[in-house]
Amino acid sequence: MSDTPYPDFGILLVDDEPDWLSSLSLTLESCAGISNIATCCDSRQVLALLDQGGLGLVLLDLTMPHLSGEELLEQIAERHPEIVTIVVSGLNQIETAVRCMRKGAFDYFVKTDDQDRMINGVLRAVRMQELQRDHREMASRLSSPEIRHPEAFAPIVTNDRAMRAVFAYVEAVANSPQPLLITGESGVGKELIARATHGLSNCRGKLVTVNVAGLDDTVFADTLFGHLRGAFTGADQPRRGMVEEAADGTLFLDEIGDLSIASQVKLLRLLQEGEYFPLGSDLPRRLKARIVVATHQDLAAREAAGTFRRDLFYRLRTHQVHLPPLRERRSDLPLLVEHFLAEAARALGKPRPIPPKGLVPLLSGYGFPGNVRELKAMIYDAVSQQQERTLSLEPFTRLVERSRAGLGPATPPPPRQNPFAGFEELPTFGDAAAFLVLEAMDRAGNNQTMAARLLGISQPALSKRLKQIKG
Repeated sequence: MSDTPYPDFGILLVDDEPDWLSSLSLTLESCAGISNIATCCDSRQVLALLDQGGLGLVLLDLTMPHLSGEELLEQIAERHPEIVTIVVSGLNQIETAVRCMRKGAFDYFVKTDDQDRMINGVLRAVRMQELQRDHREMASRLSSPEIRHPEAFAPIVTNDRAMRAVFAYVEAVANSPQPLLITGESGVGKELIARATHGLSNCRGKLVTVNVAGLDDTVFADTLFGHLRGAFTGADQPRRGMVEEAADGTLFLDEIGDLSIASQVKLLRLLQEGEYFPLGSDLPRRLKARIVVATHQDLAAREAAGTFRRDLFYRLRTHQVHLPPLRERRSDLPLLVEHFLAEAARALGKPRPIPPKGLVPLLSGYGFPGNVRELKAMIYDAVSQQQERTLSLEPFTRLVERSRAGLGPATPPPPRQNPFAGFEELPTFGDAAAFLVLEAMDRAGNNQTMAARLLGISQPALSKRLKQIKG
């Protein structure tokens, strides 16, 4: 079981009846998993306790000697407006309840109320306080573009501005208990962002990754929640689910967009109620892990089509990052090429090859439907075939042309803008063609074969144009 107190801020129970405090503490811990609890029998000590910091929620009895609950409620609202207060009274008086709400109480309960109603009210207050703390943390982090923990993102090779904005956001929400949704095409590095999030979260537990694509509802429930002995035919031994394996850590659910509706309902309950039932059990267990999910699917489109539940969609969107595809961060290509060349050489036991001059220009004109993962595979394949110190361009050319002849990019490239739109005086056709040829030669490192491919013309045609320019 987890030893980490929940939530990460303290909850103070104030009542002059010690037996009631003990009973309420036990109820909150056993039924809601709330363990970060302090108690106080003397209302005169409450403000001093709040001044020490670390408390985020107060459950306050109204009828107490020395300092009444209503007086204390006013003082808490004045001196500690960031703290949420719930009033718990022995009397069901509408006028008193209304008065307390006007003085800043988050909710009002009667001690004889249904136990579940009070527990749900406390959990609502906890979640609201968590969201408010997340908002303050995000505002503080995002006010400065500086990445405070670049080491957490070291496995992600980039200098791209959009990616660095993602890093700043992830730093801001890493300690939030709310779910994080990571979207982006296959191969952009969603799992690396999940790992960075876990590393920044200060969670004592481990990162547990589950790819949920293709899991039917029964297998999904068994994988996540586990089962008791005898839960179904063949269940000879109990099995811990991945939710329990990830206690005090992070549970990363990849390809969440492929979940069936029935499995979506189970995931929604896990997120909303913070509890789950192992197969064959009638007793709920508390969620002790941070949930991070990822998908390459367009969840908004799936929700509109009725294949993804709206309530789950909005629950998952509490925190969300989108990773740009490689074709939108082409400036990273030289860095990635150098990184994967060194990595492939180490893995394959070869000397690090020298990249050919035309490699980056060739790759810059390609759409990379498989994104960074595809680039890595390309480089590993080329290095494995390496014979000379300088890497051959041929494996890359062959792979690019083979891919172009096949399915093409996973998504269409963005529409091209007219490069002459901002010109006050337009060049002649001859001048424009000459500029284009010279730019292609520059990008191709003066390799005519490569420049011709970039322009979509034959090498003899390019040679003829070059002679015309020089002549």
